[in-house]
Amino acid sequence: MAHKKSWSEFSSRKKALMVVASIVQVSLTVAGYRDLARRSADEVEGSKLAWGVAMLANWVGPIAYFAKGRKGLGLNT
Repeated sequence: MAHKKSWSEFSSRKKALMVVASIVQVSLTVAGYRDLARRSADEVEGSKLAWGVAMLANWVGPIAYFAKGRKGLGLNT
């Protein structure tokens, strides 16, 4: 069984990378929820509730929402 490292065992560089990655992840999620809340159901592909649940999936949910969940924001509009 592998030893789980505690925070103090990580190098300063790894700590900084984890903090930055966490900030980006939280920012994406907050931006996704704000955008979803401000849009009408007609402006969202599928269910707003489903996208809200999907955005709980770390990186994948918010990125998928911004890529596929919003209507009329493609390059051909």
